[in-house]
Amino acid sequence: MNDQTQRAADLLADHRDSIDRLDAILVYTLGERFKHTQAVGRLKAQHDLPASDPMREERQIERLEWLAKEADLDPEFAKKFLNFIISEVIRHHERLQR
Repeated sequence: MNDQTQRAADLLADHRDSIDRLDAILVYTLGERFKHTQAVGRLKAQHDLPASDPMREERQIERLEWLAKEADLDPEFAKKFLNFIISEVIRHHERLQR
């Protein structure tokens, strides 16, 4: 293996290590987020509140789109990602209300 190929392999390994650390951060962050949304779901169920809050969801999507732009992330991707999370949260809340 020549020096350039070795350097490329080393850079690739560094990038992959960073990706692995960031994946772990994402998973633990989502886990923490869902702990809070589950607490919200239990509170809503106890007080007969609706499982979804369309106005809040709309504000959150707008906020996330702004954050995505600030982070140089595709806002459409961020919107799809948050919509997926919101749909999971609502599904959990609906299950708690049964």
